[in-house]
Amino acid sequence: MRHSFVGSYGAAMRAVVHDRYGPPEVLRLADVPAPTPTDDEVLVQVHASTVNRTDTGFRQGKPRVVRLFSGLRRPKQPILGSELAGVVEAVGTSVTSFAPGDRVFGVHPNKFGAHAELMCMRESAPLVKMPVNVSFEEAAAVCDGVVLALTYLRVADVQAGQRVLIHGASGSIGTAAVQLAKDMGAEVTAVCHTKNVEIVRSLGADRVIDYTASDWTAIDGDFDLVLDAVGKIAFKRCRQLVKPGGVFMTTDFGPKLEILWLPLLTRFARRRVRFPLPKYTKDTVEYTAELLEQGRYRAVIDRTYPLDEIVEATKYVESEQKTGNVVIRVC
Repeated sequence: MRHSFVGSYGAAMRAVVHDRYGPPEVLRLADVPAPTPTDDEVLVQVHASTVNRTDTGFRQGKPRVVRLFSGLRRPKQPILGSELAGVVEAVGTSVTSFAPGDRVFGVHPNKFGAHAELMCMRESAPLVKMPVNVSFEEAAAVCDGVVLALTYLRVADVQAGQRVLIHGASGSIGTAAVQLAKDMGAEVTAVCHTKNVEIVRSLGADRVIDYTASDWTAIDGDFDLVLDAVGKIAFKRCRQLVKPGGVFMTTDFGPKLEILWLPLLTRFARRRVRFPLPKYTKDTVEYTAELLEQGRYRAVIDRTYPLDEIVEATKYVESEQKTGNVVIRVC
């Protein structure tokens, strides 16, 4: 049964909470106090969110370095969920760019809160109005992947005609990177599992390699960018694929946490390793809205779960078998 929130701030709302680190089962559905927007905040009734790798990492408290941000002994933020799409319920007195009834989407990095029926975000946060041609589920499933993929592609200064290889091309970041690299005019080689070959090809990849059928690291090299979109490949394994002057990037710490020291070691080398930190800005989400509206980007959704099946959704994400994104239907 849904709650009615109009004029009832501080009433109870449904949310998925956790008060300790551990497996997916530490997550539980509970009634918690609904938030009240401050002067510069927007109150959003969340219709859809996602479960992504950031959610699972913060819930597990792994790798341990995560706990410097999430809480050393127990989670500081009991409600996870960083991506959202929904409807503005109310606005603070100083808010001018949003009004009640606006359909919005965005991302709340490291602060989370989207696995709940209501959440507050600052007007200046990465939150924008939704294009009319996308659903709540589609809008919720794009921001994190786009922000991360765009970060790597821009730092690598990908230009039209350059060659880009994307390993893990069927995940949230990978499907975003394929589409964005093609939109930039690059020639894209994508690496993925058999079951995802046709999906990745439909996103525009010029060449798709099934890593179960052949050794993708043995193909002819000369790539301007090799992007490991799942953070599992050691640089030395695919170093020969990077052309002189090119760059290798990964979305995670990689084997033996090599990403913590390789960027410094290869700073002046012919083949460099970079690990840029993403910037979640309103401008990037506005750009994402533009791509969606113009049909230059599409959300890739594997499965959609209701909020009360968050444990099952999380287990599926951690199975590492998902294609694109796993969406949570909240309201």
